[in-house]
This record gives sequence, C-alpha cells and structure tokens, in this order.
Amino acid sequence: MPRNEPTEGTDGWDGEGSPRRRKAVRYAVPVAVAGLAAATIGLVPAFAGSGSPDLPKISAQDLIAKMAKSDVQQLSGTVRASADLGLPSLPGGAGGAGAFGGGKGGDGGSADPQSKLMELASGAHTLRVAADGPDKQRVSIVDKAAEYSLVHNGNDVWGYDSGSNTAFHHTAPEAGKHGKQQAPKDLPQGLENATPQDLAKQALQAAGDTTSVTVDGTAKVAGRDAYQLLIKPKQTASTVGSIRIAVDAANGVPLKFTLTPKSGGAAAIDVGFTSVDFAKPAASTFAFTPPKGAKVVKGDEAGATAQREHGKEGTHGKDMKAVTQDMGGLNVLGKGWTSIATVKGDGSGLPSGKGEGKGKGSGGDAAAFLDSIGDKVHGSFGSGRVFSTRLVNALVTDNGTLYVGAVDKQALIDAANAAK
Repeated sequence: MPRNEPTEGTDGWDGEGSPRRRKAVRYAVPVAVAGLAAATIGLVPAFAGSGSPDLPKISAQDLIAKMAKSDVQQLSGTVRASADLGLPSLPGGAGGAGAFGGGKGGDGGSADPQSKLMELASGAHTLRVAADGPDKQRVSIVDKAAEYSLVHNGNDVWGYDSGSNTAFHHTAPEAGKHGKQQAPKDLPQGLENATPQDLAKQALQAAGDTTSVTVDGTAKVAGRDAYQLLIKPKQTASTVGSIRIAVDAANGVPLKFTLTPKSGGAAAIDVGFTSVDFAKPAASTFAFTPPKGAKVVKGDEAGATAQREHGKEGTHGKDMKAVTQDMGGLNVLGKGWTSIATVKGDGSGLPSGKGEGKGKGSGGDAAAFLDSIGDKVHGSFGSGRVFSTRLVNALVTDNGTLYVGAVDKQALIDAANAAK
C-alpha cells in the first residue's frame, strides 16, 4: 500500500503532557539527544505501509497523538541499548568521560549515576527497567562481571555497583516533610531516561516545519504489534539521517528508538525493548538496602566536595554546566535540527594546544590529544579546530569560543563567521 508523501505546514503535536523536567547533562548520548530535543516536527498525514503485523491505517498525526495521550505508568522489561557515536577515548576515561571528570563519577565513585551514564555513550548494554508511577523507577545495567542499579523510591535515590560493593545515596531536602514525595532535583539525570519512551518524548517535544514525519510500515517489537514512525530532517546541514520509533499499537508506548546518521552505517543510537510487561511491578522491586560491608557514599556530601574541587582543577573534573558558566554561558543559534550551541570564552577553560600540549599533566595531555584529532579550519572569524563524531561536531576557535551541534563542519564555520 503506497504511503502519502510528506507535505508542508501541517499542524502537529504541541507537546502537551510531555515531561519538562529534563536536564542538560554531559557529552555523548545526552548531547546527541539534546540536539534532537531541539528539533521541530511538522506532522504529516501518512499511512502505515504493508508489512507484518497487519494493522489498521493510521496517520502520523494520529499516531503521535496516541503517544502523547498514553497514560501507561507501570511496566517492567529488558532493554537492549547500543551507541556508536564515533566518540574518541579521551585522557582519563573512555568515550569522553575523562574530559570532564565523568570517568570517576566524583566522590560517589563507581556507584555515582553520572559515572554510569558515561558508559552508555558507547558499546552495547543490557538494561532491566521497571516503573510504577512518577515516584518509583528502577534501572539496572547488567554486565558480564557485575551489575549496576539505580533505584528511585519516593525521596530516596540509591545507586549500587556490585563490582565495587559501593552504594550512592541521595535524599531530597523535603524528605519526610508533609509527606511530600519527589526525586532530588539536583541528582544527575540520564540513566532513568535511557528508555525508548524518554528518547522519543525528547525527539517530539515541539512541532514545526523542519521535519517530515510518516508512518513507515509495522513491526513486531518485544512480541508486540507496533507502528513505525519515521522522522527525517528537512535541513540538509543536519548530520541526522533519520529516526525510527516503533510505537505500541495498543497503548501508544514507544518500544524502540533508532537514530541513523546521514553518513549511513550502523545506527548511532539504538534502544529497544526485548521484553516488556505492562503489569504493576512488585513493591519489592523498588526496595533497596545496602548489602553488608558495602561502602555508602552520601550524594549531598559528594556534590559539595565536587563543587569545592572545581576551583582547584580547571576544566578537568568539572561537569559541562560548570565549564559553560566559566566561559560566559550557553547560547543557541538557529532552529530545529541545525541548532548550534555556542559558549563564548577566552580559551582559559579549554586546552587550546598552544604550548601547554608539550607539558606534563592532564591539561597538557588533553591539549596534545585535541591537536591530534581536530581538523584545522579558517574563516572570517579567524581559525580554530573542528572535532567530529558520527553525529555531533564541535568547533573550538583560537579565542576559546565553542560551537557544537548535530550539524556538518561547514555549518559550524558559517555560524562562527556570522558571529564574529
């Protein structure tokens, strides 16, 4: 059955009911998803193509409305997640973790959620997930040798790494007051947002004319019938080729999220359920007590220590938010898929490779490393270096200004020229 072609200017989903509490987090997977969250989507009437299973026709607009209206809050299952962003291994940690101190996870050590978030930036991982409303979630990363679990139950959040027998505990300031239940607002976000549902919501936060959306056939995912929503940027400078979201035909829950770069090859991000159950999980799923002999690190104390260390370590050891604050704040240029984040600075917050690259220590090592992978570029803005992955590119000018986005190299150069 032929599909309708995308058309311009169709009214679309306005994002009502979607979560607004997402926080900007560190490099790699979060950076890629942040680019998608900025994308705007023009919803176009389209119909499910032939395939298996045989499902009733549905338009893209109606399918996204079905997703937006989905009220499923209870589920459990297994998720297979893989990331192939082409991220280099930076000094101090694989896949970019070491650049901002993510490899050690701060004083929380291997049990700190931020530390584990960085591991999802590359390779394949198996996750077990469970949810029972907004106050109870559990995500476990299952490894061959160990398992890491992040458990949110009311005001308490526990992270536990079985390999090191270390637990990370964070409690909201309002815990126990007036019976109010909420997750700690300053807890590093990311692991609990690593499911197909959350990735899909971030990619569909707004509507506009920079994207074509169609329903491209059907599929079986985790044993359930699903429609395939196909999203493609219209802006040619984007490095995103397409996003495919498998949506449960019965309840509107996204079951699989696949992002493929414009350059082709393997998916850059592929996250999907291999099994899923929408029954209420047992209450014991969200109960956690540190095993005997486990080292327990308090999240509040670890965060305070990390803040004190910021003044001692320069860029190394800081999170991205602290770096951008040091460099004068974050600004976003453009719209849709070709949005570019820019941070102005004098270069003091990032190693420029001028002289210090030959020295010793983490700063010199990082500068030498950046020189080895960056491409020298020139423009009316002056000169700088472009650092590329399969999806996200960044330009650091010689005066220390950073331009980054899921756009090609020329788009970064044009943005720097326009801002000179």
